[in-house]
Amino acid sequence: MLPTLIVGDFILVNKFAYGIRLPVIDRKIIPVGDPQRGDVVVFRYPPKPSIDYIKRVVGLPGDRIDYRHKRLSINGEAVSVKKITGSGDDATVRAYEEQLGEVIHAMQTMSSRPAIDGSVIVPPGHYFVMGDNRDNSADSRMWGFVPDEYLLGKAFLIWMSLDFGKLEFFPERIGTRIR
Repeated sequence: MLPTLIVGDFILVNKFAYGIRLPVIDRKIIPVGDPQRGDVVVFRYPPKPSIDYIKRVVGLPGDRIDYRHKRLSINGEAVSVKKITGSGDDATVRAYEEQLGEVIHAMQTMSSRPAIDGSVIVPPGHYFVMGDNRDNSADSRMWGFVPDEYLLGKAFLIWMSLDFGKLEFFPERIGTRIR
């Protein structure tokens, strides 16, 4: 999820953002809301539900998602992107600000990696998710859609940032809203 999240970020997740579920059987009993385009969600990884994953919601039920030449289109409309200053054409990593719904967030591509092109229609009760590091992300382009019942919550805040492997602490990231 670079550049939004880095290795060592500890996050807070609102587990009630999309509904109140019964423990153990994990059945939604009170629907509270639905994921919106641009939300960063935690969910059970569809190929192996015992693993939790985090990605950004790009496609809602019924949406047509096209990804061609590292450009995202939703329902035939290109998603608005703006190149971030300092990420030149010769750079290996190119940084952008992307707008998904009401959410403007950082996103990056890597010129050294090929695009994973494709076109899909999101089925009812499912979501299409992508990582913000588009060319280095295992996401819906590879393993398909996230069923609503696999959603665990909405990520909203970095409460600690500590890379144990490098023994680095990032106090400037504490309290950062996830958008």
